[in-house]
Amino acid sequence: MATVTTSTILAVIERAPQWVRRDLEARDDAIRARAEETLAAMIAAALQHADKDPSGDAAG
Repeated sequence: MATVTTSTILAVIERAPQWVRRDLEARDDAIRARAEETLAAMIAAALQHADKDPSGDAAG
């Protein structure tokens, strides 16, 4: 299970939009928080999908 979770999270991070990557480094707290929330939502959705997909395909 840990391997599926790790690979799912890695897949999400690899395909994160450029604006999320850029905004995670922002000095502005509101901009950085928006990027963090977006990435967290992407990861949560992918993990939920992985739980429903018995093949363990993290690609989405």
